[in-house]
Amino acid sequence: MRADMRPDGAVVDRGQYPHAETPWEQEEWRTGVFDWVRSELAAHGLYEQGPREVRLRPWSVLVRLTVATDRSRGGAGSGARVWFKANPPASAFEAGLGEALARWVPGHVLRPLAVDARRGWSLLPDGGPLFREVLDRGPADPGAWEEPLRRYAALQRALTPYAGRIEALGVPVARTADLPEVFDRLLDANTVLEPGPRRALVALRPRLAEWCAELAGAGIADTLDHADLHESQLFAPGPDRFTFFDWGDAAVSHPFCSLLVPARAARERYGPGVLPRLRDAYLEPWTGAGATAAELRSAVSTAYRLAALGRACSWGRVFPGRAGGGGAGGANGKADSARWLLQLLAEPAL
Repeated sequence: MRADMRPDGAVVDRGQYPHAETPWEQEEWRTGVFDWVRSELAAHGLYEQGPREVRLRPWSVLVRLTVATDRSRGGAGSGARVWFKANPPASAFEAGLGEALARWVPGHVLRPLAVDARRGWSLLPDGGPLFREVLDRGPADPGAWEEPLRRYAALQRALTPYAGRIEALGVPVARTADLPEVFDRLLDANTVLEPGPRRALVALRPRLAEWCAELAGAGIADTLDHADLHESQLFAPGPDRFTFFDWGDAAVSHPFCSLLVPARAARERYGPGVLPRLRDAYLEPWTGAGATAAELRSAVSTAYRLAALGRACSWGRVFPGRAGGGGAGGANGKADSARWLLQLLAEPAL
């Protein structure tokens, strides 16, 4: 991880992307951001105090702010944290989506303090400890993911009637029946695949179309897919309390595609034996939807494989920079996208 100290005392963390181009480098942009932040904090009776912590990645600018109650109103509270987030154009939808989710599924997501949907800016409250932090400091519990996955599946099911409204917010659409065309676009756009793997993917295309047709016929409607639900993408502020956040990779697609990332995280931490119990926990809220348990498990297996398409898509959602620039915005991003495409050739772990 690379971190720099700015003259104003802000700590800037660039992680593994020291050359990533973001708008943070533009003084006019920073001025606009903090003018907006100050105005929105004031609307909540808050003011900023203390140094800022900045996290720069090709896919977001994140600033942690320490705030206190507005002294002019007689408040004395201090030390609370809020977060500013800026998304690149391709995932600017996250700001408006976060605001809508707070209305549609309150209690499951963060309620923003403010959003500027046009600019892809969000001002967010602190959500408490990350699920990863809770797992790291507690005893090893292979069932730890079960309840978060039940809650997340229930959230997805509750959002099914809103799929059209989610799409209208600019969230990318990768409906199950259209995934073969998504595959075609990804394959055509990728310039780093070697000839042999490319031929293998081309040969897979007819079978992939069959998988998509089978999944579309399973009776589960497309809805919101977080697409990157790992241990650091949900908060665990208390026992049996979970808050889902960071929707910048989201899409309207088959909900079961969401299981890929948490299943991989759980398998890495606890081993492959944990996967069937997590699959069944995730499927509990989907029972009664017209499909049998066996049919739901078969659909999960197909979606687990096809979810690689969503991950391959995510690497294009970065801040615009110089053509061929470093980090996820250039050749590295295409290489990551290619690696996910090649996962389509592997047998699913579920």
